[in-house]
Amino acid sequence: MAKEMIAMLLAGGQGSRLYALTEKLAKPAVPFGGKYRIIDFPLSNCVNSGIDTVGILTQYQPLELNEYIGNGQPWDLDRLYGGVHVLPPYQKASGSDWYKGTANAIYQNISFIERYDPEYVIILSGDQICKQDYSDFLKFHKEKDAEFSVAVMEVPWEEAPRFGLMVADENDKITEFQEKPKNPKSNLASMGIYIFNWDILKKYLEEDEADTTSENDFGKNIIPNLLRDSRRMYAYHFSGYWKDVGTIASLWEANMEVLDPEHSGINLFDDNWKVYSRNSGMTGHKINPGAIVENSMITDGCRIKGTVKHSILFAGVRVEDGAVIEDAVIMGNTVVKSGAVVKHCIVAENVTIGENAVVGAMPSGDGDAHDVATIGNGITIGANAKIGPKAMVNKNVEGGEEQW
Repeated sequence: MAKEMIAMLLAGGQGSRLYALTEKLAKPAVPFGGKYRIIDFPLSNCVNSGIDTVGILTQYQPLELNEYIGNGQPWDLDRLYGGVHVLPPYQKASGSDWYKGTANAIYQNISFIERYDPEYVIILSGDQICKQDYSDFLKFHKEKDAEFSVAVMEVPWEEAPRFGLMVADENDKITEFQEKPKNPKSNLASMGIYIFNWDILKKYLEEDEADTTSENDFGKNIIPNLLRDSRRMYAYHFSGYWKDVGTIASLWEANMEVLDPEHSGINLFDDNWKVYSRNSGMTGHKINPGAIVENSMITDGCRIKGTVKHSILFAGVRVEDGAVIEDAVIMGNTVVKSGAVVKHCIVAENVTIGENAVVGAMPSGDGDAHDVATIGNGITIGANAKIGPKAMVNKNVEGGEEQW
């Protein structure tokens, strides 16, 4: 039985700009927003949009991601026909062949796609925070009789050179593609979310694979080749919340925006468009007498005796007496000991911050707002240690030591 549309989710990125957070973890598995991981967003979008077949293409540090996805049950993707499938690079007789680029990753999985004989394939990115109805996008694709459609967002003109840009006419037909241009002709940024007619995608993937000079990349190769051949290509305008969380600053910002859904546009409390996740199975959180909690998201199993302001605490975080946390993202099972001060930073899972240690600092001017101290997974920060506002910590810090 053919599926109308299946999703292929690119989740193999190393996430090198997240440094300490992705040393032992694939970027899509990075925790986000208290009880989620980045990959929960595209998976939940699929379920909410009626897509029940998803291939997840993994590569870098996939173990925790594979474990997290499991059989797909939290997202209602545990199906006999379809459902969620984790697709690592194939092991060939001659040894393993890593995915060389985004297009090659899909090419290596043509046989998976053909099992479902889809009319359309939607290609998604596993490292964006975005709430989007893909069924609206498919309706647009059909109405335009498109062969390829790309979701775009209008960005401020001064930011346009950072993006791949689609130049489109008044009917949204794409006439040109600019990859991070110095002189942009458009402010329609590609979100890296594409719908292809399957026959077109297959033809161009096979041609691209046969071209030994190709980088096997959608932006650098496939889209320019479609333009060269004057294919029917359209830009679908998306106006909801979308953020590429590829840097420490953008990941921190997106977490802070969760605390202000009215202004930021990201609402994790929307019952009509739920974001599903594999929950921790912990008890409820407990806030002791004398503790102060203001404008924060506190998740299952947290124990709070100190002060928490404008911060996100993931499951199982412990904040001892006299500890102060402000403007911070504290990931699961981290312990902040008494008297420690933790501000304007991201702290990964299973970290211990010792008594009276200082991690990060509130920015004093506009220029340093993007300086976000970052502590990697499983690190211990010794008592009375000082970690500066720009520090990226991926090794234990002794008591009393300073790192800037």
